[in-house]
Amino acid sequence: MNKFYKVCIGVILVLIIIYLGSLVDFIFKPILSLFSLLIIVPVLLAGFFYYLIRPLVNYLEKLKLRRTIAILLLYVVFAIMIVGFIWGVWPSLSKQVEALERNAPALFNSLANQLEKLESYPLLASIFPEDTNTLTQITEYLNKGFALLSNYITGLFSFFSNFAIILFTFPIFLYYMLKEGGKFGKKIVSFMPKRFREEGLETMNDIDKALSNFIVGKVLVNLALGVLMYIGFIFIGLPYALLLTVIAVIMNFIPFVGAILSSVPIVIVGLVESPSVAIWSLVIILVAQQIQDNLIAPYIFGKQLEIHPLTTIVLVFAGGDLFGIVGILVIIPVYMVIKIIVTRVYARFFKDKWEAA
Repeated sequence: MNKFYKVCIGVILVLIIIYLGSLVDFIFKPILSLFSLLIIVPVLLAGFFYYLIRPLVNYLEKLKLRRTIAILLLYVVFAIMIVGFIWGVWPSLSKQVEALERNAPALFNSLANQLEKLESYPLLASIFPEDTNTLTQITEYLNKGFALLSNYITGLFSFFSNFAIILFTFPIFLYYMLKEGGKFGKKIVSFMPKRFREEGLETMNDIDKALSNFIVGKVLVNLALGVLMYIGFIFIGLPYALLLTVIAVIMNFIPFVGAILSSVPIVIVGLVESPSVAIWSLVIILVAQQIQDNLIAPYIFGKQLEIHPLTTIVLVFAGGDLFGIVGILVIIPVYMVIKIIVTRVYARFFKDKWEAA
């Protein structure tokens, strides 16, 4: 009984500490923001690029090149690629951004005119009730979406205002990850009891392989999707094709939801041009997505990414609700890691007992 009381007192003290901490959260928020800016975001970026660059580093190391020299050589190559992007692609992309921002009011007016024309079609008029003003409702939704987009862009500019700090710390983390990355798993396993170390090392290898396949595969799949969509948009003469493709590729890193969200601006811009362009834009998106899901993704991922679509939706919404955009982006890899650990623990400690029972 004394032990029970001690546990209860300990829980109560922890809850009191949490409550008192919530009363002075203004002290901890700047510290957490600084920690996120200096540590969390650079480490996540470094981890992402670590899995992309590591195969190249390993390949150069097999060619008898020292690992440090291989990393620095790849840094130089990527710096040249960034300069090439800024020199060759960015001017065209920035012009489309400026043109879209400048023409936004005209685009909304053109969209309203197109919607008015569509409302006059007998087929659509029979679908929508007569006592509802569909144009007004759609315009309200678009205004709300435009307001959310403006807030998002404002937050994005706020992020890039701190980008100098991230740009300074991120390459340092990435360098040490690439140089010492193979030792992380062994160091973590070294804290485990000896009888579990071999199995622990196998678990770390499974996690490493799963994250590597997921990140590299996701990048390749999204790039292939971008190429397919861009070719289709150029073919039908969709305005701002490059900008909309870049947005679609970035948004597709958000599981399931990103594909839907990225389709909205594409269809709207197509509808401003003409209803036929909007329809063909939607057809291109659907065809590209089907090619991605049924041909490219199975070839790249195989059967390693077996996550039910409903599970993906729940995870995305939970991650966004808890941790915002960062949570949405990392929730699937985190789920994969937890799933591997839980599967291993179940097989090691519970499977035989429960199945026998």
